[in-house]
Amino acid sequence: MRPIVAAALFLGAATGLAQPSPAKSEVVFIPAAKVAAAFAKGMPLVETGAYKIHASHRDGPGMAEVHALDTDIIYVLEGTATLVTGGAVVDGKTVADNETRGAGIAGGEPQPLRPGDVIVVPHGVPHWFKAASAPFNYFVVKVH
Repeated sequence: MRPIVAAALFLGAATGLAQPSPAKSEVVFIPAAKVAAAFAKGMPLVETGAYKIHASHRDGPGMAEVHALDTDIIYVLEGTATLVTGGAVVDGKTVADNETRGAGIAGGEPQPLRPGDVIVVPHGVPHWFKAASAPFNYFVVKVH
């Protein structure tokens, strides 16, 4: 089974954002081709009030971020990266309600990531993809 298909089944993957968000008790499914297309762009698969599932794609480092309310559960599919957690966000700015972004992190613990790894970043913990291979694909389940 291809990793993207396996990960979609692992997460009970969901519908695209162009469609209405599923009801709390609704079972949803998204076929492998749509999951693969989402990874090509790096985009959300579903967002509800309780959780979000994103097909994330990186070709390099990103910005540091802190989610005041969401816990990130990350499952690595392809590539390698270094995720720094903890410490303090450098030049942090509020970009949305309960969301802060910045240039990087001062201090913190670097964690090397590779396919098959899972890492849970609790809400309120700064995190930053300091480095990422091209491509680096991963699912993120955001629990509110």
